[in-house]
Amino acid sequence: MNSSTLEIRDLCVSVGGREILKNFSLTLPKGEVHAIMGPNGTGKSTLAKTLAGHPDYRATSGEAFLDGVPVLGKAPDEIARLGLFVAFQYPPEIPGVTIANFIRAMMTARRPAGTPFSAKDFYAELYAKMDALAMDRKFTSRAVNEGFSGGEKKRCDILQMMMAKPAYAILDETDSGLDIDALRIVASGVNGMRGSGFGALVITHYQRLLDYIVPDKVHIMDGGRIVHSGGKELALELEQKGYAWVKENFVK
Repeated sequence: MNSSTLEIRDLCVSVGGREILKNFSLTLPKGEVHAIMGPNGTGKSTLAKTLAGHPDYRATSGEAFLDGVPVLGKAPDEIARLGLFVAFQYPPEIPGVTIANFIRAMMTARRPAGTPFSAKDFYAELYAKMDALAMDRKFTSRAVNEGFSGGEKKRCDILQMMMAKPAYAILDETDSGLDIDALRIVASGVNGMRGSGFGALVITHYQRLLDYIVPDKVHIMDGGRIVHSGGKELALELEQKGYAWVKENFVK
């Protein structure tokens, strides 16, 4: 087992008595960005929620590892501490908790006991990353995602990721609801994380996001599993030919 990967082996997940993921397998090494594409209902969001430890999404079989450590069945906070960040398709609102306090609590929870906290350094880093995402600094005093537009929610997600500095990130339809300018800004935030210590799994329906976050590999899902993989050019081919082409050629 490679200790520098997010590795998923033969994962099966049922929701409400219906099997959604069926022997799903994928290896994401650090230093790479992979994209998953597929029609609605094929299990892309189920994958993200299962790996994040959502209580309604339980694996019936299979395994998943973060740098060699098994994660299935662990609590969401424990999974996050192991280095996984998940940006969901529909980010939740957290009334009464400001962005600044939320991110500060997130970072404090991951700091070794006894490590001093510098509010000056924290806000300097937070403001620098907000500036990079073209976020108004006044957002630090707003409740997380409460009253936010779709684009503001996605920028808030990316801000949290940039501050958390996870080993791996799963971004579930981060491009949803973004206009072209916001798409470029959000993509720049993700691209700024790229490097040997970070791996990302980008879930999307559309090629347009992959024009800005260029993937190392593209995987196509159908029926709860990956049916075809290729390089970045596969997303263009899929957009031109559609999912009917996938079913005709790769679904058995």
